[in-house]
Amino acid sequence: MKEITVYTTDFCSYCERAKALLRRRGLTYTEINLARDAEGRAELAARTGLMSFPQVLIGDELIGGYTETAAAAESGRLDELLAA
Repeated sequence: MKEITVYTTDFCSYCERAKALLRRRGLTYTEINLARDAEGRAELAARTGLMSFPQVLIGDELIGGYTETAAAAESGRLDELLAA
């Protein structure tokens, strides 16, 4: 299974929702909290060109924020990306 990376920040309800969605599906992920990791900000910008939170990546593919991650889970795309 491909690695899941979730870029988050403190006090972000959408970040919490995205992580909860992944946990409910039994998926493990690496969280990079950008409120505590200044180098992570540069990494996020380099990988996605974005600075909004959360940002969920499967391998090197950007899924997007909570709304996009929930839509990918609903449509089956999340499972497809993980299996690829």
